Amino acid sequence: MATQLISIALAVFTGIYAVLVCYMRAGWSSLPSFSKKSIPKTRVSILIAARNEAANIGRTLSDILAQDFPMELLEIIVVDDHSTDDTAAVVRSFAERGVKLLKLNESEPLNSYKKKAISSAIEMATGDFIVTTDADCRMEKDWLATVITFAEEKGHVLVSSPVVYSEQKSFFEELQTLEFLYLIGLGAAGIGKKHASTCNGANLAYRRNVFYELGGFNGIDHLASGDDELFLHKVAGKYPNRIGFCKSRSAIVYTDAKRTLRGFINQRRRWASKSTHYKNKGIVALGLAIWMFNLLLLLTGLASFFFEVSSYLVGGLLVAIMLKLAVEAFFLYPLCRFANRMDLLAYLPILTVLHIVYMVYIGIAGNLGKYQWKGRRVN
Repeated sequence: MATQLISIALAVFTGIYAVLVCYMRAGWSSLPSFSKKSIPKTRVSILIAARNEAANIGRTLSDILAQDFPMELLEIIVVDDHSTDDTAAVVRSFAERGVKLLKLNESEPLNSYKKKAISSAIEMATGDFIVTTDADCRMEKDWLATVITFAEEKGHVLVSSPVVYSEQKSFFEELQTLEFLYLIGLGAAGIGKKHASTCNGANLAYRRNVFYELGGFNGIDHLASGDDELFLHKVAGKYPNRIGFCKSRSAIVYTDAKRTLRGFINQRRRWASKSTHYKNKGIVALGLAIWMFNLLLLLTGLASFFFEVSSYLVGGLLVAIMLKLAVEAFFLYPLCRFANRMDLLAYLPILTVLHIVYMVYIGIAGNLGKYQWKGRRVN
């Protein structure tokens, strides 16, 4: 009887996962490719919150200053978040080229210094569009013009754009790159289906007046993460049809995968920590269903390995894993082609299995206790 119930539950959640991933594939396919055909006309403020990024911030600023974008319409503000290295000195070396430095001086501890940094920068910004990126990112010269002309032509108030890992130095980083493409694809597909759920603050643009209209980060400012996704949900609540994903290779921002397992886990715990605070309970329910699917796979796999179970259940487990692999390949194929990283698909069978353990662990760890981020302990 127990075996039957487990088999039925596994079949149901496998079906839910397969339908969801296929739905997301349709969402990605529904997004039209975009190429810049005009000159941007909107004034833009690029904001970077940086903490101990002296080794990276210089190349990021160099890439931004090299943009094929009207310089009279561009403002760059870097917020130094209590760095203990030479981040501020590196930023000051770009002062003659128009880069502005703002230093946080909070005496009382905060749970989200990044939201404070972005809010402070927006207060001094003069751009009609706010564009956020990170201090360790790289961009090609048409990045900003592509994102802004897309927003102008489509009339969007918020634009999410692709982020891709690059310069991998290990097998672990290659696996992360494929997994991260999956996450970026899910966010893009949700926007394509008019159900915006996720985005990435390393490549996000929104109108400054909409930020103030929606109260900025009020109501979510106590959370360590969510300056991107939780704000996206605010915008989706008011302007569900004016959110876009810029599906263009020129719009890609490149960043680095985490070099250590500890760094990767802390990053993903930070991302997962905001999931229970989503106001859209439909998104929470879907996330819970995916977590339950992976939990069932994990528990069934452990039971099959350590205990004597029916061949019927083992067969059901293998079918579920193979179907998981198939739908993930179906979803990731166009994403790898978009990122020009078809070689990553060779890692998918390994990632499909490892993803089961990872999803179960992060789902629990991301919502329990404190974790380390940027040298701080946060909730």
